[in-house]
Amino acid sequence: MTQLPDIDQLLAKMAQDLKSRMDTLHVRDPAMVGIHTGGVWVAQRLHSLLGLSQPLGSLDISFYRDDFMRIGINPQVKPSHLPFNVDDRHIILVDDVLYTGRTIRAAFNEIFDYGRPTAITLAVLIERGGRELPIQADVVGQHMELDANTHIKLTGPEPLALRLQTVR
Repeated sequence: MTQLPDIDQLLAKMAQDLKSRMDTLHVRDPAMVGIHTGGVWVAQRLHSLLGLSQPLGSLDISFYRDDFMRIGINPQVKPSHLPFNVDDRHIILVDDVLYTGRTIRAAFNEIFDYGRPTAITLAVLIERGGRELPIQADVVGQHMELDANTHIKLTGPEPLALRLQTVR
């Protein structure tokens, strides 16, 4: 049985790693964006832990997915909200689980529709194997090795919890 990590400990580690990274890169006043839905929940907690001054942004990448025509529209599509200028800004992009990389690719596409950021730092709560695209996180709460039939899901927003699902 796979041991699930403590989310509060992961978030504290991620906040420290992000702070160190921003200090090393001499980034002042970064903007944070969470990917609906779990990424927004993680971003809300990180945003608070880091005390960022820019308001939190959110993306719903449903229309940017490369499988949109195959799976159709998600009945719970939410509007994206970037309450800051993306141009020449350092963006911290947050998601809950990095698996194939396709969600992150879609998020990059949407961000670039808003403008051209200086840089994007990718922070994920859980990173697992199974990448289909050459995308890697800069800040990771925890790496987990899971077989192809096991998925990890974040539930929330209060309390945030991880659970494993077996799919066949």
